[in-house]
Amino acid sequence: MKYAVIAISGSQYKIEEGKTYTVDLQDVKEGETKTTDQVLLFVNEKDTKIGTPLIKDASVDYQVVKHYQGEKLRVFKYKSKSRYRKTRGFRAQLSDIKIVKINA
Repeated sequence: MKYAVIAISGSQYKIEEGKTYTVDLQDVKEGETKTTDQVLLFVNEKDTKIGTPLIKDASVDYQVVKHYQGEKLRVFKYKSKSRYRKTRGFRAQLSDIKIVKINA
């Protein structure tokens, strides 16, 4: 099984070719392909490469499938006996990416 661990937007993901992953919003239009060289680990059926912290001459090509907003989160503050109540909402900006090729 061929997989890699990459860093995108400050988070690390274990990825495989052909699969789709949800990551933080990418600054690329939908349908475009982007390459990242932030490869931390590469595992092939025969060998394993571990970066210190990155693997030289390794990259991952991915395509941005779509951009969307995540589920709404409600944050509520409350203090009893003082009529203090605050409600805030938050929706994460997300992108779905499809891994096209792992180059190592």
